[in-house]
Amino acid sequence: MTFGRHAPRPTAAEREQASHVSLRRIAALFTTYRWQLLLVTAIIVASSAVAMASPFLLRAVIDTALPQDDLRLLVLLTAGMLAVAVTTAVFGIIQTWISTRIGQQVMHRLRSDVFTHLQRQSVGFFTRTRSGEIQSRITNDIGGMQAVVTSTATSIATNLTTAVATVAAMVALSWQLSLISLLVMPPAVLLTRKVASMRRELTARRQQELADMNVAIEESLSISGIQLSKTLGTGPFLAERFAASSKRVTELELRSELAGRWRMAMMSVVFAAVPAVIYLAAGLPATAGKISIGTVVAFTALQTGLFRPLLGLMSVGISLTSSLALFARIFEYLDLPVEIADPAIPADIDPARLAGHVRFEHVSFTHPGSPLPAVDGVDLEIPAGTSLALVGQTGSGKSTLAALMARLHDPDAGRITIDDVDIRTMALTDLASVVGMVSQETYLLHTTVRENLRYAKPGATDTEIEQAASDAQIHKAILALPEGYETMVGSRGHRFSGGEKQRIAIARTLLRNPKVLILDEATSALDTRTERAVQEAFDRLAAGRTTITIAHRLSTVRNADQIAVLDAGRVVEHGTHQSLLERRGRYAALAA
Repeated sequence: MTFGRHAPRPTAAEREQASHVSLRRIAALFTTYRWQLLLVTAIIVASSAVAMASPFLLRAVIDTALPQDDLRLLVLLTAGMLAVAVTTAVFGIIQTWISTRIGQQVMHRLRSDVFTHLQRQSVGFFTRTRSGEIQSRITNDIGGMQAVVTSTATSIATNLTTAVATVAAMVALSWQLSLISLLVMPPAVLLTRKVASMRRELTARRQQELADMNVAIEESLSISGIQLSKTLGTGPFLAERFAASSKRVTELELRSELAGRWRMAMMSVVFAAVPAVIYLAAGLPATAGKISIGTVVAFTALQTGLFRPLLGLMSVGISLTSSLALFARIFEYLDLPVEIADPAIPADIDPARLAGHVRFEHVSFTHPGSPLPAVDGVDLEIPAGTSLALVGQTGSGKSTLAALMARLHDPDAGRITIDDVDIRTMALTDLASVVGMVSQETYLLHTTVRENLRYAKPGATDTEIEQAASDAQIHKAILALPEGYETMVGSRGHRFSGGEKQRIAIARTLLRNPKVLILDEATSALDTRTERAVQEAFDRLAAGRTTITIAHRLSTVRNADQIAVLDAGRVVEHGTHQSLLERRGRYAALAA
């Protein structure tokens, strides 16, 4: 497990990648909602325009209505102020509802796109990648982007529109005082860029540490992880390592939140000091009497209102720049090439009408990073409805050949056909309905027995499910459970014995009714009595199907129509059980 190590700092290449996430690509996430965004923008502009009436109403109150004791004018002006407040509040509610809805839909699409794209990745990708890392990207990274996705566009539009309208109103009131207020802008922009850069790097490190923590949870708190830690007595050690990882996350969160805070605080002080400078400027001999009190009060109110959107724009800029690290991690997954993809034009076949005649024609395959081929020039033919057994030492290529048949990998050379149709030309869903696989490691979901079986065929009726369980000789055992088919299986099915899990897997495969069946060392971990019961279920399952069986125990394959002996990825012997024994070669040595 890796979570005990300190999270590595992002490399220069990673920082470069984060900095080059295209803002155009981020903006493309919102293209579907462009009309809604235009509506939001229109509402924001209207709200900002209405809000700009307030300082002019205030000036009229101070300079005209109050000095002249004009009650009617005062009532109209104050009513106008109230109307402005109500109107902007209503606009704000509508704008927030639309923008939040758009943001949540974008979040939903991102999560769904990443999940769907990862579903299309090859088994090799999941072999290389920690499951906790994958979960962290879908939950932590996309969750961390939520504030940016849901509010960035509207925050920019709101703050920018408000700032522009405020500046226009300030210039209309007094262009001289406007110059004083705007002197703070250049240093504010430079400061924002510096803080954003600091937070972006911290964000990348924090997300990596969160991913490590997710891995810790996934590996240590699964049923298998708990059993391992209890049997090895490593619980206190794991708790200590997890606490260290959690502490690093806390420190990075704190540093990320505080990054540049003192700089921004200094800017807030400068912004707060500007009104004092304005009052001073209005009272200087050169300007005394030229600017009315109402103008000064209204201008000061506008100036205070200007700094709020300016600070908002700075904060949004910091958040957006910081989130580039998150977008980089998500787009990295979305950009992963699909190694095993549906053909552009799938073969026009009816899976139900295929006979199941299988051929391996000069098939070779080498695992990435391996110097030697796992399968090398294999030629085999399995007529429809017959059985082939693959035997050989561990690492001889048996399981790799089965994985190629199920298209978990694609061969580097040669081809595999079913009824003379290359399986690479079949739609993946068609191939999955034709080829069924039962492996030694049976994976059960944390749900009811019924839903575990229905997972293979979502539209299966209860009658079909129970019939499949009966054929797999597991129906009676299920009925004996506390709640029968509604009994919760538990994490990874650990409440069931190995033989029971295998028979549930057989029932699941029976529901799909595949024409080609692969049994990958499915009874190697069972005791003799359980193996006999499971083998009977296998015999029912294999009836009328083309069957490829992989086993270490030769007793389970002696009745196969043909047996192929593999060594270093090559077929070194081929024949029936009896003919191979008489040959006194590799198979006879294995059987001895």
